[in-house]
Amino acid sequence: MAVFLSRLHHVSLHVSNAEKIANDLVSKFKFDLFAARLTDKSKQFAFRKGAAVFVVNERPSKSRVGLNEGILGSTDRYSIDPQRADLEKYKQGNNSLGCLYDLSPLHPVDTVNNVCFEVEDVQRSFKVLRDLGCNFLVPPTTVEDVNGPVTYSVVKSIVGNVCHTLIEKTNYEGVFLPGFDVIEKHWSLEEEDMSCPVTHFDHITYACPRKTTHQVMGWYEKVFGFQRFFIDSNEDVDEGFVINQEGIGLRLTAMEYWKCSKAGIALPFASKKEPDCKFVIAESLPEQGRNQVDTFLEQHRAPGIQHIGLYTKNIVSTAHTMAEAGVQFSSPPPAYYTQLGKQQEIEEAGHSPQMLAQHGILLDTDLHQDPLSHRASSESKRHLLQVFTKPIFAENTFFLELIERRGATGFGEGNIKALWRSVQAYMENERKIQSGLDRGVKHILGGAGGVFNL
Repeated sequence: MAVFLSRLHHVSLHVSNAEKIANDLVSKFKFDLFAARLTDKSKQFAFRKGAAVFVVNERPSKSRVGLNEGILGSTDRYSIDPQRADLEKYKQGNNSLGCLYDLSPLHPVDTVNNVCFEVEDVQRSFKVLRDLGCNFLVPPTTVEDVNGPVTYSVVKSIVGNVCHTLIEKTNYEGVFLPGFDVIEKHWSLEEEDMSCPVTHFDHITYACPRKTTHQVMGWYEKVFGFQRFFIDSNEDVDEGFVINQEGIGLRLTAMEYWKCSKAGIALPFASKKEPDCKFVIAESLPEQGRNQVDTFLEQHRAPGIQHIGLYTKNIVSTAHTMAEAGVQFSSPPPAYYTQLGKQQEIEEAGHSPQMLAQHGILLDTDLHQDPLSHRASSESKRHLLQVFTKPIFAENTFFLELIERRGATGFGEGNIKALWRSVQAYMENERKIQSGLDRGVKHILGGAGGVFNL
């Protein structure tokens, strides 16, 4: 029996400089800082944009807690009794609690590695998952303040350094989580920034080693009851959505979690219209040479979360606002907007090619339209618009995507080649720049009397 999840609560980042990432999220990506937890041992900041919540954790230089990495990474399972951290511990000094609702990973580079889900019963989930052979990094732990208790545990996933915090807060009446000081108390999901209307996480993409997709799918199906989501109607059940031509070797397979439990577990948000977040597995194919999935695995030094799609109600306004604030986007070649058929496709969908080109926004029309609809208007043509940011860390690893859906449910499969090439061109350029810098350093050091000869 799998554990069924009610909703995605937040996504955690672990970085060496929390202040820099916090500043970028607020000033560039227009997230709001609404809660924080600062101790001698931990810095944790919570940011929101609609229902999308990031928790930024500053990782210590030397962590006492590590995650074994690799596609089938494992750690010692906890079999101890649940711990309880009540309000008195906070009054005495909550420094001893370290990183709450997570743990500090022993990872050499900045990383996005924890997707936190709400469940109805953490203790029950712990027992079910332990029986399924899952590895727990943190056992069921209860934290409490004047607003009530929250219980959580952290389970290791099968993907690299990715883990999942399972959190039970049905009896908690606070704004966020115990232990965090709330900076912004009065907010709701109905509030909306019209210039940058990001509402929720649309999808999360994992970069995985070759020939591991079936293992990942099987683990999430067994553990959390995830089900396959077909990206394309012609997608092969076993192979997934594959592009293996013209220098592009990529396999994409998508899955989604179900909020209604087949096992009869009543979920706290099952009746609400919570936004869905899908999960995508990206795997490179060897025939077409090295690509950005391989680059991620190399520079991140483990499989993991490559990018997260932010859903926006108006991608043109959102991209413009973020670009004005300093966000850099990966743009396709200019010919994308003038190539045969694409300009007409954009115009028929009701958009201006010039406007989309300004920020590198791509459009993909759902080719599998409703056969009962014979209208040719832009309203009847399901499509989506999307654009990728450049990596937000020093390494060419994690980046964000803006996506606006107008009826389309896929991931821009018609845009993959253009997006792929734009990201690939950026990474190739960065590689050349770094190679040039390395040669320059060797030349300088090599000429210093041979003392620093490399």
